[in-house]
Amino acid sequence: MNQRPTLIPILGDQLSVSLASLLDIDRSNAVVLLAEVWDEATYVRHHQAKIALVFSAMRHFAEELRADGWKVDYVKLADPANTGSLRGEVERALTRHNVRAIRVTEPGEWRLQQDFEQWSAALSCPVEILPDMRFLCDKTQFYTWAAARRELRMEYFYRDMRRQTGLLMDGDKPAGGKWNFDADNRSGPPANLAVPPPSRFAPDAITREVLALVAARFGNHFGSLEGFAMPVTRANAEAAFADFLENRLPTFGQYQDAMVAGEDFMFHANISAAMNLGLLDPLAVAQAAEAEYRAGRAPLNAAEGFIRQVIGWREYIRGMYWLDMPGMAQANFLDARRPLPDFYWTAETDMACLADCVRTTRDNAYAHHIQRLMVLGNFALLAGIEPGQVADWFLVVYADAYEWVELPNVAGMALHADGGRLASKPYAASGAYINRMSNYCRGCRYDVKQKVGPQACPFNALYWDFLARNEAKLERNMRLANPYATWRRMDQDKRAEYLKSAEEFLQTLLPAQTGWARSTGKDQPA
Repeated sequence: MNQRPTLIPILGDQLSVSLASLLDIDRSNAVVLLAEVWDEATYVRHHQAKIALVFSAMRHFAEELRADGWKVDYVKLADPANTGSLRGEVERALTRHNVRAIRVTEPGEWRLQQDFEQWSAALSCPVEILPDMRFLCDKTQFYTWAAARRELRMEYFYRDMRRQTGLLMDGDKPAGGKWNFDADNRSGPPANLAVPPPSRFAPDAITREVLALVAARFGNHFGSLEGFAMPVTRANAEAAFADFLENRLPTFGQYQDAMVAGEDFMFHANISAAMNLGLLDPLAVAQAAEAEYRAGRAPLNAAEGFIRQVIGWREYIRGMYWLDMPGMAQANFLDARRPLPDFYWTAETDMACLADCVRTTRDNAYAHHIQRLMVLGNFALLAGIEPGQVADWFLVVYADAYEWVELPNVAGMALHADGGRLASKPYAASGAYINRMSNYCRGCRYDVKQKVGPQACPFNALYWDFLARNEAKLERNMRLANPYATWRRMDQDKRAEYLKSAEEFLQTLLPAQTGWARSTGKDQPA
């Protein structure tokens, strides 16, 4: 006679057959629980396509598990008995299956970790929380690394990860004699740059059902479902990555920072959403990129740039999140208080760069890393937008956004809200940077070469206004020594003109309407 079963709840971003809670257990005496719950779709009002992606991927993963012999209990959002919360669905499943214990893999977000730790007492059931082994650097390893260093720079962590994995190593030396080829990866786009089309996957019956559900229940959320073609299965994700290796990796390095109006994906892999869901293994994709370099099909700067993002930046960001939470969520070193401008939701702005970046975000739940950092993030930094509002926006709008990856990138990298703990300087730039790395300025109402006045690119005056406004906090930053020296050499009239131009522009910004990012309490399960 079988024992009472173990319940294995799996989150929407844990869709991996290698998940710790699925290993080393008798599957004949276990029940896997997946639940579509209102709370997880609305704790911030996620992009419609993000919700559709997660729900469809969950439903496909449930079928994959069933085909592999697992007993799966799947609760759809429309189930009349659905409680709307993860804990509520776990509690219902305990009774439904006469469960003896809960076995779960640790979540990626702080708020869920706090909840998981209360489950045993609240549900009167033993709970085993296992580490998420899908990351290459576990939390304890990262904490040990951080404790031994005064400055927690990603570059040194990345080198350690290269040594640990053996990726792009020739013996004990980095391939090509350098750890980092970023200097080779900063080309702006030439005219008529030919960009291959992105991988697209026609929705199957499962996805079409989900799209109808999301349109009915979440149609008032930001974003669009039109043309939804994201990979929702492991096979889809692997096909998309294979296409990147063949058609975009060779040129990825050179143009990874480039931006072209209307070219939403450029040479990027666009696999971060699939990887963060658990459909792709980070070590496997990094090894595949290295294999392309070793076979002579991709240059070293391209393979290294891609691998650095996967085993360096992604792992480092996750470690910093857990190291600095919960304080990271409240960080505001520069005391930025301005509300988020409405154009972050509407794309209605005469700044061509911002309009295009918000447009692709709305249409695709995607923008590549330079669009996020050096256009959307840079503007928020220069304008002094309140970090919590910016973080909420980023968490809402991108399909790959979970707090563990989004918050450190926003608070630490984009906004310098942590005071430089993560990044060695604020990533502030004038219009000249955007002009160099994109073709946005050619079609813009503003003139990037004008410094002040109503026709000038707003980034130009905002850059100097940012430095002046934060001089007391930033003047000792060695990487800002030259800009501050330039500022101090300016005569008083020129400085005053910059500040006046910045203030006049800032006064034109309309604050976003409330309720776009977080529920106002009026949203209820339909």
